Amino acid sequence: MPTEPPYLRIAAALREEIAQGELPPGAKVPSTRQLAAAHGVATATAAKALDVVRREGLVRAEPRSGHVVAGQHPAADPKRPVLTRDRLVRTAIAIADAEGVAALSMRGLAARLGVPAMAPYRYLSGKDELIFLMADTVYGEIGYPAREPEGWRAQLELSARTLWSVHRRHPWLAHLVPLTRPLPLPNLAAHNERALAALSVFGLNSADLCDLNVLFFNHIQGTAIHLERERHAMGATGITEDQWMETQERGYAALTGSGRYPVLARMVADLAEGYDLDLDHLFEIGLQALLDGLAVRYS
Repeated sequence: MPTEPPYLRIAAALREEIAQGELPPGAKVPSTRQLAAAHGVATATAAKALDVVRREGLVRAEPRSGHVVAGQHPAADPKRPVLTRDRLVRTAIAIADAEGVAALSMRGLAARLGVPAMAPYRYLSGKDELIFLMADTVYGEIGYPAREPEGWRAQLELSARTLWSVHRRHPWLAHLVPLTRPLPLPNLAAHNERALAALSVFGLNSADLCDLNVLFFNHIQGTAIHLERERHAMGATGITEDQWMETQERGYAALTGSGRYPVLARMVADLAEGYDLDLDHLFEIGLQALLDGLAVRYS
C-alpha cells in the first residue's frame, strides 16, 4: 500500500488536536518551523500541511500572529486538566528526575500528559526553551534565610550547600549549564549574587572575582556531575558500583603487583576491606579545602 505523504500525516494530527479541543478556536497554531522540528520534516512540508488545514477552513492566517484556529471559543471542559506552561515544565522535571534528561523529548512529554504531540508547542517554542525553564525552576526551589550568616566563609558554605542540595535533588542539572556557556537563568543568578557578595570582601578586580566564582561553582557542579553519571552507568550495565569494581579486580591486581606504583599499591591494600566513595563527603571536604585555600591566599 502507498505510504501517506508526510504533509498529510501532519495535517491529520492538527485536525485531531483541533477536534479534541487541544487547539481551541483562537489558539495559535504551531509555526512551520515548530511543526518541522516536531515531525522531522522540511519546513516546506510543514507549510504544505498548514495550507491543507487552512483550505479546509480549520485555521486562518492572522497578521503578525501566524495561523490560529478558526471558530468561536467553546466552554472549557472541567474534567480535562488544564495544560499550562508550568504543568509542562513540572512534568518534564519529574521525567528528568526519574529517567535522566536524555529521556526527555517534546513528543514524550505530550504522551506523558496524554495530550496530542503538538500541544506543548502552544506554550513552548521547543526543547531548548523547556530545558531553560526546567533549570531556572529547580534553581529557584530552595531559598536562603532572611538573616545572612556572619563572615564570608559561613556565607559561602551556605551558598555551596544550598546549590549542592539542588543538584542532589536533580542530578541531571549539572549537565545543562556548562561553565564555558552559562545560561542567563534568573534563579541561578540569585545564587551567584550571594557567592559574589561573599567573595567581594577580598577586594579583587572583576576578572579575579569572576575566576573565583567560577572555581567555587565548578566544585559543586563538577562533583554533582557524577550523580547522574553513576545512575546512567548502572542503567547501561545493570550492575552496581561495587559489582563493577569486582570486575576490575584482575586489572588492578596487575597494576598494583607490577611494583611501578608503590603508593597506589599500598592504598589499595589498605582499602581491601572496603571503601565507600561518598560524593556528599567528597563535596564537603573539597569545599573546606577550597575555603581554606581562599583564607590563606586572600585573608
